[in-house]
Amino acid sequence: MRHLVKFLHTMGAIGLMGAMVSLIVLFSFLPEPAVVAESARMRAGMGGNAEWVFLPSMALTLIGGLLAFAVNRAYQDAGWALATGIIIFEWGFVAVVGPMQNEALLAARALAGEFDPAGLGKTLSAERNSLWVMFDVASANVVLGVWRPRFVWLKSAVMARD
Repeated sequence: MRHLVKFLHTMGAIGLMGAMVSLIVLFSFLPEPAVVAESARMRAGMGGNAEWVFLPSMALTLIGGLLAFAVNRAYQDAGWALATGIIIFEWGFVAVVGPMQNEALLAARALAGEFDPAGLGKTLSAERNSLWVMFDVASANVVLGVWRPRFVWLKSAVMARD
């Protein structure tokens, strides 16, 4: 069971980090919002990535991580794993999937003439920065998962306060 959980968690993390990298790369090729047809096409692709690669990979990673807590006692004392999981979950929906899908919808509406193209791209820097933060957290999570620090000093400090 432990191997299956580790496999699922690892496969999800690979997909999640791959989706983040591809979205970061796509941001560098995103045309100006005034070029509505190209911008709408790119935003549709980015929204598709967020919905069909990023979101399922994030779900698999988080479910695998929660199952890892259940089957592996080493993770039950690893507060960093829970903290980074919460950050990935929260930011994944709020800072990546939602804004990506919203911008794809607005770009499609602008292409159809239902929305002013000047309103496109207002969240561009926030989306890009959020992806970088999530990528950094995911990378730190990989490092911590491989290294598996015990943070004994932190546990001792918390227990001493109680």
